[in-house]
Order: sequence, then C-alpha cells, then structure tokens
Amino acid sequence: MSVSVVIPCYRSARTLPMLVPRLISVLRDMSVQYEVILVVDGSPDDTWATAADLARRTDGVRAIHLSRNYGQHNALVAGVREAEFDVVVTMDDDLQHLPEQVPLMLAALEGDRLDLVYGVPLEEEHGFLRSLASRSVKAGMSATLGVRAARKISAFRAFRTCLRDGFKELSGPYASIDVALSWATTRIGSLPVRMDHREHGRSNYSLRLLLRHTANMVLGYSAAPLRLASYLGFLVGAIGLLLGVAVLWRFAAGDTTVAGFTTVASMVALFSAAQLIAIGVLGEYVGRIHGSGMGRPTYVVRERVGSPALFDVPRQTSGASASAHNAS
Repeated sequence: MSVSVVIPCYRSARTLPMLVPRLISVLRDMSVQYEVILVVDGSPDDTWATAADLARRTDGVRAIHLSRNYGQHNALVAGVREAEFDVVVTMDDDLQHLPEQVPLMLAALEGDRLDLVYGVPLEEEHGFLRSLASRSVKAGMSATLGVRAARKISAFRAFRTCLRDGFKELSGPYASIDVALSWATTRIGSLPVRMDHREHGRSNYSLRLLLRHTANMVLGYSAAPLRLASYLGFLVGAIGLLLGVAVLWRFAAGDTTVAGFTTVASMVALFSAAQLIAIGVLGEYVGRIHGSGMGRPTYVVRERVGSPALFDVPRQTSGASASAHNAS
C-alpha cells in the first residue's frame, strides 16, 4: 500500500513544523511509499513560506500554493488531484488529527470491504452549540443529499485514490469532497480515533462558515429546496382552501356584518410569503447556474515546491510495521 497525505493549510505556520516531522516519522515506520501534500489555501500569514521550506528540506513533501483562499474543500480537491499513490489520507493542519492514528485508518482499508473510512472522534471536538450544528448538518446531508454515511463524516479520511475518477469533472467554486466521494462508492466505514485539542489559536471553521458550507452543499448538489418550495406551495394552498371554506361558512350563516379585512390581509400575506420564498430558492439556483456559466474555477495553483517521494523506504522485518506491510 502507498499513501498520499493531503493537508489543507490555513494560518498554520506555527503547527506545520511540528505536524510534518511527526507524520513523516509515522509513515517511515510503516515501511510504505508515501508523500505529504501541503495545500496552502491563500493563507495571509507565513504559512506558504513555512510549507515551501518544509518541502525543500524534506523528501516526500510537496507544497502547493493556491492563488487565493478558495475554502477547505476546494483545497482538498486540489490536493487529491495531485496525489500519486494508492490511498489518500486527508487531515487537518492544527494537530487535532494525530499522525499516530494514520496506521489505524490505513489498516481499516485493507482488503476489499471498504473504499472510504472516516476517523470519528471518541469525544466531541467542539463546544455544545458547534457540535449540535455539525450533527444537524450531517443529518441534513443524509436527508437531502442521499449521503447514507453522513453521520460518520469528519475531516480525517482515508480512501482509495481511484475514487477521484468519480468526480474528475467536478468544477466551479462550490466543492464538497464528501458529497463527491459519495458519488463514487457506498462502501463507507468509520473508525473511532483519538484527537487532541488545538495547539495554537482556534478553529477557522466557525459556525458561520459551517452554515455557509451547508447552504453550498444543499443548493449545489441537491434539488431538495425546490421540492420544499413545491411542498410549501401545497401547504399554503391547503391553508387558503380552509380559509375560503371558513369565509363561505360565515357568509352562509349570515355573519358578514363586518368586512373581513383581517382574513383577507392574512391570506394575502401568507400567499405573498410563499411566493417570495419560492422565488428566492429559484433565484439561488439561477445564480449558481450563472456562476458556473461564467467559468469560475474550483481553484488556481500559483506555485508548486517539492517532488513526490517515488521511492521505497527501508522495510522493517519485525513487529507490527512488518505485518502491516505484508498485509498490504
């Protein structure tokens, strides 16, 4: 088994010098062919200088500099398309995903039972509200996007590189690596893994960005909002029918001495709200079609440093590493 580790990097100048040596050490102990791809997503600090320096000084490390900030999933797509080896592992740059857990992820892919494995934290990584929002998003992905394994999704993934053939035509600014992977396989599993707290700073994936990414996924990869607009139309129509029956009943009963301004105003407001919601949903889809028609890229690579590690590292002859090599 050979491994490409893809790490999207943003404001990680302080963590990369600790993460990369640990990861290289783990990969060498596994006696596998490997490469580490650092995708710097237009970070405003010294992350690119740090990543480029690591790529120049370390065999098997490559650094890719995107021309601007495109977002975590777009950066992942860029790195996955650069991968040279059989299996791709994606992990964060903040040392929450432990390099020492990578062998467990790869072991879960041995054999033909699974194509994609998610590393699920044993404990919640974030606060209550952030975790609740994340679980809600995953439930929504399962319901609206047809991603059966949505509740297992995390940024710590291991999958067979051949899966990228399922989304080689993916383009445009609204990328979602998890939805794209679900197009290519249903053989998806999860593995409980230990995760650490962030070494420096705080997560760049705020609640606002999470909600924006959710909107991008739902509107970019599903027709569910259009169906919901239709359902809303039926619901409002049913309510309007009931109100009409109530008005006719009052008329037949002779209770029409006072004009029904409140009823009419309520009906107008209700129907107007339904129409505006439907128009807004259609507008979002038309706007995205227009954006795709303009040819907005998923990413643009500004610079590359380093070369893939197309070599065999010395093989260990005993212990767990040798067993893992023989199994692969």
